[in-house]
Amino acid sequence: MPKIIVEVMPKADLLDPQGKAVGNSLKRAGHSVATVRIGKRIELHYANTPTAAELEAAKQIAADFLSNGVIEDVVSITVEA
Repeated sequence: MPKIIVEVMPKADLLDPQGKAVGNSLKRAGHSVATVRIGKRIELHYANTPTAAELEAAKQIAADFLSNGVIEDVVSITVEA
């Protein structure tokens, strides 16, 4: 099923408490990970391959509904067949 994938991440200059907790757990388990950031992946499913207009609408949806512009950035919007 064709879909548009929206990826949202916390702004780079903001603390990511969930990422920090996972990063600390990984370090305690012996992994040499410098930092971890945790975001969201949202899938918008379509019956047919999304059109250019639907991709533009998805960008607006991402900005208006799927992310909080104060603390998050929409980092990518892609079409997956």
